[in-house]
Amino acid sequence: MPADAVAPGRLRYRLTVAFVLVAGVSAGVLASGSYLLLRQARLDGSVQRAAADARYQLVLAGQFVPLTDARRVELLASFEGSGRHVLLVAGETEASNPAYAPTPGRTLRAAVADGQLGYERSRAGRHLLVVGGRIPGSTAELYAVTDETDLVDGLTQLRTALALGWVAVVALAAGVGHTLARRTLEPVGRASRAARAVAEGLLATRLPVRGRDEFSDWAAAFNEMAQALQTKIDDLSRAEARERRFTADVAHELRTPVTALVAAASLLGDELDTLPPGARRTAELLVADVTRLRALVEELIEISRLDAGREAVVLAPVDAGALLREVVAAHGWTGRVRVTGEGATVRTDRRRLERVLANLVGNAVAHGAGELRADVTAAGARLSYEVSDQGPGITAAHLPHLFERFYKADPARSGPGSGLGLAIARENARLLGAQLTVSSTVGVGTTFRLVLPVPPGGPEAPDGDR
Repeated sequence: MPADAVAPGRLRYRLTVAFVLVAGVSAGVLASGSYLLLRQARLDGSVQRAAADARYQLVLAGQFVPLTDARRVELLASFEGSGRHVLLVAGETEASNPAYAPTPGRTLRAAVADGQLGYERSRAGRHLLVVGGRIPGSTAELYAVTDETDLVDGLTQLRTALALGWVAVVALAAGVGHTLARRTLEPVGRASRAARAVAEGLLATRLPVRGRDEFSDWAAAFNEMAQALQTKIDDLSRAEARERRFTADVAHELRTPVTALVAAASLLGDELDTLPPGARRTAELLVADVTRLRALVEELIEISRLDAGREAVVLAPVDAGALLREVVAAHGWTGRVRVTGEGATVRTDRRRLERVLANLVGNAVAHGAGELRADVTAAGARLSYEVSDQGPGITAAHLPHLFERFYKADPARSGPGSGLGLAIARENARLLGAQLTVSSTVGVGTTFRLVLPVPPGGPEAPDGDR
């Protein structure tokens, strides 16, 4: 599709239809009104001419009174000879020309019988106008017959021409309306594509500013908004990059002195029993804080590596159930955490999966209460781990932020942790192509769920079973 083309949409169709309706209705009303007025005028004129001619003919017919048989024949021959077709009703109905011999209707006969001049239209093979009256000095009735076939044919041709003209106007209106709608909505289409491009991350997208109409003002405002958004996001990106560099630099700078502190704290820990009671408590706190500091530095180093994208994923067959039990046993949680499920052997990164499971189970041990469960289940194309506790739960306001760095929930879930464990778990889950979610009910407990994709064909069997 060309860059300036606008894909057809409902609004364009609505504008086109509206344009066609306005033009069609206007042209239809004008054409119909004109036709009806002209038709009535032509028909009224024909009646007036026929009525004037009928009065003259009645005067002439009065010269043949009394109407004997011979005079009736002479009267009819005289009128037919002058090109006028008449009907003479004097007891019997006689026509000057059998081809123009319609039968007068009762309404017309009644009007003539009352001494009035009346008319009616008849269609006996052709369009005929019958105007009649009583012959002066006689009870006989004379009806003049006028052929209106040419008049009706002319009106029919006019009606056909007006209908064809109306169709042409509607077709022209459809073309003009479609063109105007396309050109009018073209800036809207460009703005829609530009908005989608910005939403997809193409922040350099801009709209051309042409003219000084409302669309030009809109395009200029859009460009200003896009520029401000691009500037803001660039600033945020640079700030985030500086934050990540600072985190990485601090972690690496602390690594060496913390290593020395850990070694000294280890030696101090071995001598705790020999210290006086007053100094022993201080030494114990020192050893514990150095241990926490070492864990924090290690987590900072790990998170900086994840940010830098230097962490490779090494895939290998892993027994999901056995790995979960090993994690629980290695950290001394066997007595507190109940492990269920057999799982299956899948191809994934063992170290990263172990890291995620250790963080989730450790979080439950540190912050949960009641029965702690760690379940593994394989079903179809998914392998899922669930770590749940029966602790105080987490309020809905905190759930969307649990995986953010350094974020801690309310005091019921706070503890000595650094606030990086769940963030690291989320990053490792992302590298594994897994989905990590949390659900919690206050007063009931919290459940973390890790869902790993299983390649087509189902979970892999252990190497010994192949």
